[in-house]
Amino acid sequence: MKIAIVGVGAIGGFVGHRLAHAGEEVTFIARGRTLEALQSQGIRLRLADGTEEAVPKIRATADYASAGPQDLVILAMKAHQVEAVATDVPKLFGPQTVVVPMQNGIPYWYFHGHPGPLAGTRVRSVDPEGLIGQHIPGERVIGCVVYPATEVLEPGLIKQVEGNRFPIGELDGSESERVRSVSQCFIRGGLQSPILKDIRAELWLKLWGNMTFNPISALTRATLAGICQYPPGRELATSMMAEAQCIAGKLGITFRVPIEKRIAGAERVGHHKTSMLQDVEAGRALEIDALLGSVVELARLTDTATPHLDTVYALTKLLGKTLEANRPL
Repeated sequence: MKIAIVGVGAIGGFVGHRLAHAGEEVTFIARGRTLEALQSQGIRLRLADGTEEAVPKIRATADYASAGPQDLVILAMKAHQVEAVATDVPKLFGPQTVVVPMQNGIPYWYFHGHPGPLAGTRVRSVDPEGLIGQHIPGERVIGCVVYPATEVLEPGLIKQVEGNRFPIGELDGSESERVRSVSQCFIRGGLQSPILKDIRAELWLKLWGNMTFNPISALTRATLAGICQYPPGRELATSMMAEAQCIAGKLGITFRVPIEKRIAGAERVGHHKTSMLQDVEAGRALEIDALLGSVVELARLTDTATPHLDTVYALTKLLGKTLEANRPL
């Protein structure tokens, strides 16, 4: 399968390596130091068991047009970075090209083919001008939820912390030939890729933790265990999750685990810094709107009161604005 990986960070590098290592025809779309490293050294992966695997000869370019039409395009950057590449991604399209976005949070495609009165609604928090939906239409999209924890050790060297699960699903819940093809491709690469009939429900389950623990940790500098083991922190997380559960329920979503079990799972991870806290400490832009702003937007669309979500969202947006103002030029 011809596959383009757009965004060769922690997740894009991990997935791209696994697929290239399995013999798929992978092209990495990258720039700067990452592109230089890929072109000179290939891509390397340090697995969770400490072993290292390298694919020394790979295709890597910054030129979308030169890559040519692909069977599969994987968008592996963060949600707030998708708009910047939206007009270039179509250069990778052929008539049957499938796109698998791998962003956390409520995706731009959420209401495409949605079985409810909000079908076709644009999620303005993640696609404010409609640019993404215009250039990467929902018809091409297969939904995906990303579970592995990975990190970039240096350009071209990715570390797998844990996990390899990437559930996927058609937005209409069907088990199409193309979704089976993508699942089989991922499985050949050593990834777990079950096909789900309701990819949105799985998306909410992952988001439930991200939209809660990421902003709380960014605001307080607390780890997952620190939040869960501090009674007011645990209470705030519970309230935020309850509000999100109410929103999701109005959109036809049922969570397969109770709130307390989801929080207990986060606590068991231990003193882990969330990705948003890591971004704060590294001075990077924060992934706020996809993880929390979009949920607040859906609350307004469903006429749901969300005082805790609204407050944490406002504080996190202010934090992001303050960090940006103080970031060195």
